[in-house]
Amino acid sequence: RTETIMRDEYDLSTATRGPVVQPDGRKTRITIRLDSDLIEFFRHQAERSAGGQYQALINRALRHYVEQAQQEPRREPLEGTLRRVLREELSRFDLPHEPAEG
Repeated sequence: RTETIMRDEYDLSTATRGPVVQPDGRKTRITIRLDSDLIEFFRHQAERSAGGQYQALINRALRHYVEQAQQEPRREPLEGTLRRVLREELSRFDLPHEPAEG
């Protein structure tokens, strides 16, 4: 068993603040409110795929929609597409979900 010994003082004169790994410059941190059932769906999918990150799955889903919309601009609105796809997916996995609000 290895024992950790705490020093009385530490020299932090060369230390830097912030994350050890710098964030990807292509991404922007935002605050967004999503329906709880959507978050649970993506978390469940991430867990099933060996612990991936659910935010990355949401990002990929939105990117896919944008790419499709650019190819076919007369598609149904994003909200309708997301609701339809998620309803279909939630029913496949028998996950609990909240009723859609009008």
